[in-house]
Order: sequence, then structure tokens, then C-alpha cells
Amino acid sequence: MDQGRQVFMVDLLERYAAKGRGVVTCMAAGNDVIVLGTSKGWVIRYDFGVGDSNDIDLSVGRSGEQSIHRVFVDPGGSHCIATVVGGGATDTFYTHAKWSKPRLLGRLKGLVVNAVAWNRQQITEASTREVILGTETGQLYELAVDEKDKKEKYIKPLFELTELPEAIMGLQMETASLMNGTRYYVMAVTPTRLYSFTGTGSLETVFASYLERVVHFMELPGEIPNSELHFFMKQRRAVHFAWLSGAGIYHGGLNFGAQLSSPNGDQNFVENKALLDYSKLSNGAEVVKPSSMAVSEFHFLLLIGNKVKVVNRISEQIVEELQFDLTSESNSRGIIGLCSDASAGLFYAYDQNSIYQVSVNDEGRNMWKVYLDMKEYAAALAHCRDPLQRDRVYLVQAEAAFNSKDFLRAASFYAKINHILSFEEITLKFISVSEQDALRTFLLRKLDNLAKDDKCQITMISTWATELYLDKINRLLLEDDTALENRNSEYQSIIREFRAFLSDCKDVLDEATTMRLLESYGRVEELVYFASLKEQYEIVVHHYIQQGEAKKALEVLWKPSVPVDLQYKFAPDLIALDAYETVESWMSSNNLNPRKLIPAMMRYSSEPHAKNETHEVIKYLEFCVNRLHNEDPGIHNLLLSLYAKQEDDSALLRFLQCKFGKGLENGPEFFYDPKFALRLCLKEKRMRACVHIYSMMSMHEEAVALALQVDPELAMAEADKVEDDEDMRKKLWLMVAKHVIEQEKGTKRENIRKAIAFLKETDGLLKIEDILPFFPDFALIDDFKEAICSSLEDYNKQIELLKQEMNDATHGADNIRNDISALAQRYAVIDRDEECGVCRRKILTVGMDYRMARGYTSVGPMAPLYVFPCGHAFHSLCLITHVTQLTRRTDETQAERILDLQKQLTLLGSESRKEPNGVLTEDSITSLSPVEKVHFNLVEFVFPFLFPATKVNTV
Repeated sequence: MDQGRQVFMVDLLERYAAKGRGVVTCMAAGNDVIVLGTSKGWVIRYDFGVGDSNDIDLSVGRSGEQSIHRVFVDPGGSHCIATVVGGGATDTFYTHAKWSKPRLLGRLKGLVVNAVAWNRQQITEASTREVILGTETGQLYELAVDEKDKKEKYIKPLFELTELPEAIMGLQMETASLMNGTRYYVMAVTPTRLYSFTGTGSLETVFASYLERVVHFMELPGEIPNSELHFFMKQRRAVHFAWLSGAGIYHGGLNFGAQLSSPNGDQNFVENKALLDYSKLSNGAEVVKPSSMAVSEFHFLLLIGNKVKVVNRISEQIVEELQFDLTSESNSRGIIGLCSDASAGLFYAYDQNSIYQVSVNDEGRNMWKVYLDMKEYAAALAHCRDPLQRDRVYLVQAEAAFNSKDFLRAASFYAKINHILSFEEITLKFISVSEQDALRTFLLRKLDNLAKDDKCQITMISTWATELYLDKINRLLLEDDTALENRNSEYQSIIREFRAFLSDCKDVLDEATTMRLLESYGRVEELVYFASLKEQYEIVVHHYIQQGEAKKALEVLWKPSVPVDLQYKFAPDLIALDAYETVESWMSSNNLNPRKLIPAMMRYSSEPHAKNETHEVIKYLEFCVNRLHNEDPGIHNLLLSLYAKQEDDSALLRFLQCKFGKGLENGPEFFYDPKFALRLCLKEKRMRACVHIYSMMSMHEEAVALALQVDPELAMAEADKVEDDEDMRKKLWLMVAKHVIEQEKGTKRENIRKAIAFLKETDGLLKIEDILPFFPDFALIDDFKEAICSSLEDYNKQIELLKQEMNDATHGADNIRNDISALAQRYAVIDRDEECGVCRRKILTVGMDYRMARGYTSVGPMAPLYVFPCGHAFHSLCLITHVTQLTRRTDETQAERILDLQKQLTLLGSESRKEPNGVLTEDSITSLSPVEKVHFNLVEFVFPFLFPATKVNTV
């Protein structure tokens, strides 16, 4: 204990406290209120909170000398109970702070009250609630008083000690509110025993239950002048107790929530019990038992003679001795007793005339050291007030573990020290004893305790710990040959621990330094693991490729955080390592650019493969073309080149025939380069493919020429593809015919027979005379007799057909001449009031001088007009304008033609050659002037089924 600064201080509070009312015989305190009892029957109340005092004479009406035996005050300082003894009678009074006169408790007449237990949790200023009183004869009574009633509500007996009828010297009570009611915990002491009672319900119910069960008590031998029982209160709850008994101070903790059953079936709420023997307080001298006691949080205040010895409750050592400034009047008896004010946290001592106050000054400040000396380290840490104190506790623990060679445990404690030992000192301690494991443990624990701001120190320690881990791993490998195979070995355990460490420290470890360390120790797997943690995926993928783990490498590459460029970088190695898994991986992606994979695919394709092996590159390219609808010429060209190298050209032909751009508006039908495709197919001697490409490029002659080298049937099919150019088609078939004739190896007549059969396949396009030049000059005409006769018969049929057509034409010409002659006599009669079918004006209106075309008879100057066989008449301009408008809606070209003819009429003028009678004759039609020809064309173009009137008569 720090002796330079006292914890308990003594001050004189009131020198003449008895006020001449006798001498002080007893005292009680609560809430800054002190109540004294005097030898003349007076109760003196000091209220230091308001600075007031009042005196009550309890000896009024009593004969003989009266003295206050005991006085009690509640923790709130409002309720007071006092017992007066004298003149052969004993009376107990109750008084309230607001009352001027006390109330005699008649039912207690003749009973000496030695102890009172207040219900601290439920007592109020207006009501005492349940109060337990203990008497000199071993009886317990229950009392309740309401201040407004001016008398007690009830006084009833609770319990009586019958086995050993001793005086009740001390009482304490605690309550707890439960779901099923209030639970009471009551402790009572006699000179030799400590009784405990507990139960739920009312006090009467609780004590009534002990009529049928054994009372739980603790008995200690020895005698003492005054047996006392004290509860220490903290936050209005009792936390520990102390009994001043004849054998010593019996004390312990109170746990009112505990359900610890005692041997007799009762519930024991006392724990951590201990007995402080008085011999520990004598230092070898004669044992003197205390005459009074008070209890603080960590100390006992024991009144021995005229001194108060302060004993630490935990260490059981005397830490201070309090001296009192006694007057000569008080020396006769000295200090009478001690009492405590739990509400104010103060202690008092009193003699016959004076009151002394004992104040407490931070009594827990050195408790950490007390617990430390007792090696109760957890309690010591709990009571430390600053980092230095905690460091001293950790240091003691660390050194104890170090000295006992428990180096790992020592390392954990050393790591918690931040001030009194330097980092270097601690590490040197472990290095000096060659304890690498303990040093590593220390570093790891130190990392846990460092603040995040100590970045440099964290990085340094982490790097050092990494090296120690690597050293440990190598040593384990050297010591145990089976470490790699045994999953439960220490080696495997340290590997797991090391990886967890790397994961935890990945953000504080220097990347380059750590990787160099891992590489220098040959820990490739841990290097890859750390690289993965640091997102150095290139290193990870490279390692897996070297190990032949293509699937793992692909799994890394497909992580969302991996840049897609790594896919292209490692594509050549991956497809060479495992083409199937690589291509499957590519096909499952939707963010790859297939063009960037071309180098990898070309490299893979250049290597030899088994004939029956599925070509993975072709599979991927087909996926790009058919599923992704890729339009990149590079992709199409590569797929084409791979098809061309296959023995079976069916896939190549299907690819060439497929129109990939058919869904695109105005787009190409294919995306590969046809010239490249042609060169490639020629190089690989894929002739059918070449024929198709020639045909596609409209190089039909080349296509047929090449097809003839492969298959004449193919050549015929190619020749048949040309439909819009008859000359070209005939030329191609001649090429085929020549080839067929020249290649035929049979007899001459057989050759001719096959040639004639070939002519039939051309569907009449070729004749015998077309293919005769292809036969040798020495071929006999007799060999072609049948073919020539057949050809002549065909010609004869054509001549007969032409004759028939000529006869039909002559007959038609005669009919036309007759129609012309009939038309020359045709006329129409127009009524004078007839209106134009378009403008609704009179059709024969005389106007300006119009130039009339041949075939019209002028009756004065009038506009040109048209008359139809049905009788309708129209002005020429009106009808042409109307027909032009209608024609524009359906045929713009026809409308333009009509307008053009009309313009020609305007330019050429309206002069026309007319016969005297205005009639068109057969000869005159062929000798029309230009104006008349245009007009005639206009009439026949616009009205092909109508004819102009040959005569016009007016009526």
C-alpha cells in the first residue's frame, strides 16, 4: 500500500455531541444523519445535510436512571428505533424525522432490541415497509410503520431460537423481486452463530417454513464483547458481508441471484467464504479481539482499544492505523464503537462525548498491487487504473512463465507490455534462449496489440514473423520425413497457421519482400497463395500451368477481379495444356473477344493431332460463328483454313455454302475472304470447294473447267447455274461436251451414242452441229446418221411451225386491212348541247383558232375533241389532263409518256395534212406528217381501245 498517501482520514466531527444529556452510549447513521443515544435516556438527532439537530427525551414518565441501550436509523435517515433500559423496565420507541414525539411500541415492552434489519430496496420516507427486530432473548419480530398513521401498522413475532437461545446481536436483510413474488434473504448473528434464512412470499411465510425444516447456520467458537454483522452496499445492493465473531472475522461475497443448494436443501447465497484470524493482527503479541467493526469495499475497520486498524480484506494485512484525539473526559472509556453510513459512504467513531468522522480517499487505487502480490492476476488487471500498472501485472506473469520455461505463455504476456520493457529487450530474451517458437508467438501477439497507426512497426514485425514461420516449416521438414504425407502432423498444422497469417497480414506485408522470402525458402505453394491474396494472378496462373493444373488456372482467370487481358496472354499455354477445358471455359464466357484468341488457336492448330481427336479450335470457332454470330473475317478465315486441312471436305463445303449474312440488310452473304479461300483450297487441293468459290465469284468458265477435272456431273451442275446469259450457258455446256467427248474411251459408235445422250441432257441447248467439231476429222458421217436425221427432223418441224405462223400472220394482216377500211367509214353524231365529260362546258363551243388534226371536220373554230362509241364526248385537253392524273397514281412512267407526247404536239404545231373529206385512208396512215403521227400515237397510247370519230355532224 502506498504509505505516502493515506486512504482513511480521521476528523473530529462533533466534540460535545451529548449536549450535556449524559454520555453517549450508542450511535447509528444514515444519509448524513447521525442519531445518538445517551445515558440519560435522550436521543439526539444530527442532520448534517440541512445543518440541524433535535433532541428527544425517551425517559419522560419513567422512574429511576434511564439509558439508551441501542439506537437504529434507516439508510434514508428518516426512521429511527431506540430501546430504553432502566428502572427494571425496557421499552422500545419509534420516531420519525418529522415527528416531535416518539411512539412507544407497546408489544415490545420488556424486550431488549439488539438489532434491526431494514428493507433497503423498498423502504421510503413515508413507510418503513417490513422491518425485522432481533431481541436479547433470541426472538425475531416484524414491524411496519407508516409516518402518516402516527403509530405502527403491526408488530408480530416471526421466529425464535429454541435450540440455542442466544441474543440476536446483528441483523441484515436483502430482497429481490421475482416473477412469483418477493424473495427475502435474511442473516442474523448471535455471539456464536450466523443464521441465514431465505424464501419467497411474505416474511411471515418465509420464517414459518423454518418450523418444518432445519435452519442453516454457521457456528464459530470463542467469545467476543460485541458480535456484529455488516453488509457492504454498492449501488444499493449488498455485495459482501462480514461477521465479527469470537474466532475471527467471517466474511464472503453475496450473490442473491445464485441458486446454490446447501446440504439441508436451503439455498445458499454466500460465496467465497473466508475467516480472518485475529492472530494475523497481533504481530506476535497478545491477541486482542476488536470491540467494534465497520466494512468498506476492500477493508475492515477494526476498533482495538482506542485505535482503528484498517485491514485489507483481500490480503488480510493491516494497511493503516487510525489515531483519535481523545479528551481527558473520554479517556476513561475511550472509543466506544464504530458505525457506517452506507448512503454517504462515510464511517464514524464515537466516545462518550465526541463524534469522529472517518473518510475514505480512493481505497481501490492500490488494489491491483494487492491482487498482484497474491498472484490473482485477473483481479489485479481488473483494478489497474493506467497502462503502467497493467504492464507491471503482465511483466510479473511473463517473468513467472519465463522462469518456469513456459516460453509460449511468457511470449503472450510480454506482447501485452507497451511501456516498461522495450520491444528489443523482450525479443533478445527469447533469442538468448534460442526459442524461435516463443519469439514467433510474441511477434504475433504483439501484432494483435499494436494500433493500426503503427504501420512501419506492423510491417516490420509481420515480415519477421513470416521469416520465422518459414524457418519453422523447414526445420519440421528436416526433422520428420513423413510430415508431407501425414495430415495431422505438426508440419501440416503450421502450414495452415502460416497461410492464415498471410491472409490476415496481406495488407501490411510488403509484397516484394514477402515474395522474395517465400521464393528463397522454396515455398512455391505459399508464394502462389500469397500472390492470390495480393491479386497477383499472373504468378498464380503461371504456377498452375507449370504444374499442369489447367483447370485451376482457368478457375483463377475467371474470377471477377482478374483482368481479361490475362485470358489472352495465357491462352496459348492453356489450350496446349488442356484444349478441352480451355475451350469449354472460353465458350462459357461472354466477354471474350475471339479475335484476340486467334494466335493461341493458330498455335494449337499448327501442332499435330490424332485423326479421331475432336478439334477443339474448330469447335470454338463454330461456336463463335453459329452461336455468337461473329462477323470477324479473321475468325471466318481461320475456320475455313482448318476445314480445308481436314481429310473430309464435307464440313468445308457446308461452310462455303452457308450464307452467314443473310439476316443483315444489304450485308454480305459471307464474311471470309474469297480470294484467300480460293488460294487455300487450291493449295490443299480441295477442288470441289474451289469450284464453289469460282462459281460464287461468277467465274463460271474457271468453275466448269476445274469441275471437269473432278467430276463431269459437277461441271454440268455448274453450267446449269447460269440462267440469265444464254450465250455463256451454251459456252459452258460446249466445254462440258468437249470434255465428255475427248475423255470417252469406248468404241467410236459408243462414243457417238453417249454424245447423242449428252445432247439430250442439255435440254435442246446444244445441237449435233455444235458438237461435231469436237469429233476427229476421220469420223465417218454414217456414224452420225441417226443424230443428223434426228436433227433434220427437228429442223423440219421448226420449218412447218414457222410456215403456220406466217399463214396466221397473213390472215391477221387481212383482218387488219378490213378493220381499217371499216373504220374509215365510221362516224359519230354530237348534239349541239352536248357537254364535255370533264369541264362540263359545251363540247362544240366556238373559241380561238384551233389547229385540227387529220380526221376531224371543222365546223367553225372550235376546240379539238374526242367522241367515244358509247356517246361520251370530251375536250382533248380536258381528257388528256384527267387521264394523266389518274395514270400518275398507278404508273408514273405511263403518265410521263403522255405528257411527253403532248409537249411534242405543242412544239410541232397544229398543222396537219387532211383529205378533202377529212377521212383517214389506208394509204394516208403511212404518209402522215410528224404532227399527225404524234397525235395518232397519243390517241392510241392513251386510248388503245378507242378510235377518234371519222365524221362530225352537228344537229
